[in-house]
Amino acid sequence: MPGPTVLIIDDEESIRKTLAGVLADEGYETATAASGQEGLDILQEAQPTIVMLDISMEPGIDGIETLRRIKEIRPELPVIMITGHGEIETAVKTIKMGAYDFIQKPLALEQVLLAVRHGLEDRKLREENESLRKSIERRYELVGESAAIAALKRQISLAGPTNGWVLIHGESGTGKELVARAIHRASKRVSGPFVEVNCAAIPQELIESELFGHEKGAFTGATGLKRGKFELSDKGTIFLDEIADMSLATQAKVLRLLEGQEFQRVGGTRTLKADVRVIAASNKDLAEEIKKGAFREDLFYRLNVIPLEVPPLRERSDDIPRLVRYFLQEFSREYGQKPKIVDDDALALFVKYPWPGNVRELRNIIERLIIMSPGQTISVSDVPPPLSRTSAARKAAEGKSTTESYLAFPTLKEARSSFEREYLVRKLKENDGNVSKTADTIGVERSNLHRKIKALDIELEE
Repeated sequence: MPGPTVLIIDDEESIRKTLAGVLADEGYETATAASGQEGLDILQEAQPTIVMLDISMEPGIDGIETLRRIKEIRPELPVIMITGHGEIETAVKTIKMGAYDFIQKPLALEQVLLAVRHGLEDRKLREENESLRKSIERRYELVGESAAIAALKRQISLAGPTNGWVLIHGESGTGKELVARAIHRASKRVSGPFVEVNCAAIPQELIESELFGHEKGAFTGATGLKRGKFELSDKGTIFLDEIADMSLATQAKVLRLLEGQEFQRVGGTRTLKADVRVIAASNKDLAEEIKKGAFREDLFYRLNVIPLEVPPLRERSDDIPRLVRYFLQEFSREYGQKPKIVDDDALALFVKYPWPGNVRELRNIIERLIIMSPGQTISVSDVPPPLSRTSAARKAAEGKSTTESYLAFPTLKEARSSFEREYLVRKLKENDGNVSKTADTIGVERSNLHRKIKALDIELEE
């Protein structure tokens, strides 16, 4: 396998030959050019891995102009400048223009080899970082083309470039963090940090320390200074997930910070500033939490500048085949396997299932199938419970309505769901599909009945 290719651009033939010989002895492929223009022509054909470029060349374009054009064509390409005496100031200028390094004449061969090796290592690190960045972006991609997701993506594109604070609502597992990250990537703060705080996962006695930091000795166990999440997210975005799980006392302190963008560490007296964009999220109805006295109304209005709703997966079933393919590719890549496919009958189970755990549940099941199913094609026999149980249960319920059919269910929850579905389907038919009338007849709130109809995947007749 050929080694990396070094393009040598220098108007002195002796230097070109010497460098090419030394580099070839070290296992490198080489290409040479006697002028800047010739080097640019070769650049397209040879596809070099690194360039060595003389600053002073005659006639034609000099090294500085050649460097500028190389960076226009191949900005990722490391370029090592070759300088003469009295050209140090010019060499420093080329570094600002994007050159990787410079070496001085007369050339010390050990220095040349070291510069080339370091340049190639730097390029490899940059490529790995770029690959990692793309991998992370893929992991946090908002997948779907349904009307609901298309509308959400439009809202993100409008909200992203602003500094407006965002309040995201959605059931657990719908992808609220993905929405928050998409907003950050679309913002002017994209080069700043994105700091996530799961308010539900942090004990109440520690959450203030997590958010604001603490000074040494502020409490038992505070053996040193700690910077909080707001301080760490300066010039970036902070994502407060499940904000309804904060205590009222912590909510009050967060509100003060949001109003003045100032805070103090726990146990500290110095006032610090935090230039942050706040994105909050909750799976709870914050209006109901306010009525119960569990959430501050003033904090709600401070956060609710741009409200976004993330739809549950059952309301965007058109996206399920696309999500299945996406997760199959992701986990096949992660586990080093050839991508598997799901046959049509198995895919129908995925589409029909109501997904109470939303996209997170779908993702977990696909990962399980990638690990546990032996073949390249995933069929109905491979699909695990609860998808397979739901399919069998519905077939049983459609065929007969007897005690035996309910006793066939492995769990009380599944038997109850099957009974509720059959019961509601029959009552809706008795009331000609009128939801309000059916709700009055069976003694439930109309809104609760609507939720049941959606959860049990009951289709209302026109």
